[in-house]
Amino acid sequence: MIGFGLRLAVAGGREALTRLLVIAAAVAVGSGLLLTTLAGVNAVNSQLTRYASIYPSASTGGDTDPLWWSTREDYFHGKQIIRIDVAASGPRSDTPAGIPTNPGPGEFYASPALRELFAAYPADHLADRYPGRDLGTVGPAGLTSPDTLLAVVGGTPDSVGKLPNARRVASVGDVPALPESTVNLILGVIAGGLLFPVLIFIGTATRLSAARREQRFAAMRLVGATPRQISVVAAVEATAAAVTGTAVGFALFYAFRGPLAGIPFTGMPFFPSDISLGLLDVLLVALGVPAGAALAAQVSLRRVRISPLGVTRRVTPRAPRAYRLIPMVLGVAVLVFALGYRPESSDGQTAIFLPGLLLIMAGLVFAGPWLTMVGARIMARYASRPATLIAARRLADNPKGGFRAISGIMLALFVTSVAVGVITTIVDERGPAPVGSTDAGTVTTVFDEKAASVPDALFADLRAITGVRSATAIRENPNLMNGGETGVIACADLPSAYGRCAEGASVIEVPTGLSRWRESASPTTIWPAASLTLEELQRIPVVSIVVGTDGSAAAIERTRTVLEVAFPTFWVGPNVPGDFESDFANTLRGWEQLANVIIIASLALGGCSLAVSVIGGLTERRRPFSLLRLTGAPVRVLRRVVALESAVPMLAVAAVAIGMGLLAAHLFLRAQMGYTLVAPEPRFYVIVVVGLAACLGVIASTLPLLERITGPETARSE
Repeated sequence: MIGFGLRLAVAGGREALTRLLVIAAAVAVGSGLLLTTLAGVNAVNSQLTRYASIYPSASTGGDTDPLWWSTREDYFHGKQIIRIDVAASGPRSDTPAGIPTNPGPGEFYASPALRELFAAYPADHLADRYPGRDLGTVGPAGLTSPDTLLAVVGGTPDSVGKLPNARRVASVGDVPALPESTVNLILGVIAGGLLFPVLIFIGTATRLSAARREQRFAAMRLVGATPRQISVVAAVEATAAAVTGTAVGFALFYAFRGPLAGIPFTGMPFFPSDISLGLLDVLLVALGVPAGAALAAQVSLRRVRISPLGVTRRVTPRAPRAYRLIPMVLGVAVLVFALGYRPESSDGQTAIFLPGLLLIMAGLVFAGPWLTMVGARIMARYASRPATLIAARRLADNPKGGFRAISGIMLALFVTSVAVGVITTIVDERGPAPVGSTDAGTVTTVFDEKAASVPDALFADLRAITGVRSATAIRENPNLMNGGETGVIACADLPSAYGRCAEGASVIEVPTGLSRWRESASPTTIWPAASLTLEELQRIPVVSIVVGTDGSAAAIERTRTVLEVAFPTFWVGPNVPGDFESDFANTLRGWEQLANVIIIASLALGGCSLAVSVIGGLTERRRPFSLLRLTGAPVRVLRRVVALESAVPMLAVAAVAIGMGLLAAHLFLRAQMGYTLVAPEPRFYVIVVVGLAACLGVIASTLPLLERITGPETARSE
């Protein structure tokens, strides 16, 4: 029977060969995308693991000498630079990933992207922040992405031990991964948004011309074939196409793996080695796709095994019931419950929110046929044209088939609507963030840098920089407990653009924080007097230095360099308004970009699934359509029927999915952060509309086939 099945699949006429090639091509695209999705999950996981290795936790024990480690952040033109200071406490100290040996005092390694900045800008802008001997380049093993700006600087155990967040690390390899719940949520977005549409696409492809094959196998049953023989023939036919398509899918994946690595799906590009497959991934696709195709063939023949006469008579399937809404309602109820009950731990929160979201996702798929049936009945009730009535009756007759091809679109739009809604709201609540800092930055400062005195030469160096307008040292306020949030400065050091002193004051109180200074300072601000004399002021430690510039990039970066060289134990490098906001916003933009990629990819897959479904439906119904043409129905009416059968459920499903996604995002934000959902930016809706329009275009591209396959010769009895 295996040989007969292969002969039937290959030599069964032009129709059988065409069906085999179409299924193989569809499976090739689907398996290639499935491999890309699995490799993308691995790439994101590798990227997150390397990111975690930059911030290792303190550890002791083992046979090695501890390695002193301090990770700090700096900025250049709004981009974050990660600086790692290390010091080996003995000859057996471990080495950070990506470098051959630990740098000694006065030595450093730099990432390729950072070295490009060294070469592109004058030394006093950036390179002078890393004085000493350049030992070479940090390799990919120590970088989050090819664009990472990273420097590994050597020091002594005493000097590194005094740096902020310094710790002793016994083994760099024993790096704790990011919280499991965080990784699961991130990878769940990727998998949920892309894997389901891919699997649905493959399943749709393997069911191509299912009704036609059911009739053929039913005829074989009627002439004496056993159910087992029919199952073997169907499995061989489906598996042959799936194996061919899977092999081509592997070839497509490896052909385009390099260009895929350069696409910043998460806001950062990947290394080519990140886009990799494990043995389990390869086996899952190589064996799972053909096995799934064979299973789909078996499922499609269940009516043939029960009654071959029932297939030839095309019995109408039972209509779905309203109980299919229960999982979706339960998922919403779980999120509503979270409004009043919010666990303190992140694991407890994940245990509530994740099942709620999964219930809604499963509920949307489970309720999809019922929603399609209800929409079809409403469309039939208000139909005023024959095409609308025929399409509505067709959908109401088989709502499961009408919903199957678009279920992937529903899931993807739901997942991405949740992600985009949450990201948009967080960005809005925390204030608009500039893309970069060079235009917004007019003030730089050093925080938590207490010094008994600051050399006059430092202020001379700062004022000598072109574009610097003022340089002011803010000292600790002795009249506040634990320092407070205000400092003191001499009235003579207050720039006129930042306000004026109270009458008769020689020393005034000002905020120490950059954000509060920026919010309060204006030419009309009157700063209160401090109960200090100028002599007492000079004996108070300096807590920060504020430098006013003209906002030019050159002035800002030269100022940073001077301050960092003068204060090498900074916690976060001298910053300007927008540094932190820009970094935070860029991170969110990366995940928002990933959500947009999922939307585009899933809609493209949905369009392909719809195209295969439409082609299969046309092939299966070419005789009824031919009879309609013989009775006088114009081709344009039949085209409207096919278009409405595909377009109406897709648009309705898109509206339901987006609405449920935004509702879930609102409930999550209210329960987790107390925020009210902010509507996504118009860009989100534009992407959705353009994607849906592309799907409609794919459907339209299949309509010319209708006229060619519904000629008068097709109407003859078989």
